[in-house]
Amino acid sequence: MKRNDLLTPIGIVIGLLMIFFGIFSNSGIGGFVSFVQVSSIVIVIGGLAAAMLINFNLKELKLTGKIIKEAFSRNDEDLKGLINKFVHLSEKARREGLLALEAELDEVEDPFIRKGILLAVDGIEPEVISDIMSAEITATEERHSRSRAIVEKAAEYAPAWGMIGTLIGLVLMLSSLDDPSTLGPNMAVALLTTFYGTVLANLVFTPMAGKLQNKTEQEMFRKQIIIEGVIGVQSGQNPKVLEEKLSAFLSEEERNRVEEESEGDMIGDTVNEA
Repeated sequence: MKRNDLLTPIGIVIGLLMIFFGIFSNSGIGGFVSFVQVSSIVIVIGGLAAAMLINFNLKELKLTGKIIKEAFSRNDEDLKGLINKFVHLSEKARREGLLALEAELDEVEDPFIRKGILLAVDGIEPEVISDIMSAEITATEERHSRSRAIVEKAAEYAPAWGMIGTLIGLVLMLSSLDDPSTLGPNMAVALLTTFYGTVLANLVFTPMAGKLQNKTEQEMFRKQIIIEGVIGVQSGQNPKVLEEKLSAFLSEEERNRVEEESEGDMIGDTVNEA
């Protein structure tokens, strides 16, 4: 289930606050105004947009909004709940047969799990199921990589266009050394374009690309658990054995919590029987 990820906007705001603090603590409001240079902003943003138009086609660029939105969302991963789902499916399959799993599909929202169950119900060999689902994982990872490349390229181009703005400012400054009044504005263009490009790259684009990479890795990890679960259900593994096998994907902390919950359930059952 997707939810808004507050850490991304909070991180950006904190980064901006640190920059503002560095400016205000040394120069006050007047110093802040000197950090606002329209021509520098136009060079960086306009140049970045031009480079992206050259690098990507229109179909890919249309995904930019969706990709950025993805960086501001998070998936609540309940791996224990996922394991319990497959334990339940395994119990039902051993008790009523694989065909009985079709009745469970209405309660399964994840299309990857649905696909695996359908393959299992159709009697496909475990090796073939693994190959089919692994191929989908590879394709999904490749799609994510191509989408993430938009943010990664933006992280590369932003400081580069900042450097181009710096060169423009230096040329203007050197060409007008006979007029001291132009040295300040030209130097401002030279330095602020690099400043803007570096901030965009290191506060926005590079961290976003890292977050998207982490989300992809988490999704691939979850899909690996699903493959093992589907194969376990299809091959008729004992539910307890399947649970132990899938629990290997959990961290030590998560496994300890699961064991404590299981012990609590056993104690509760004992008390009820008494």
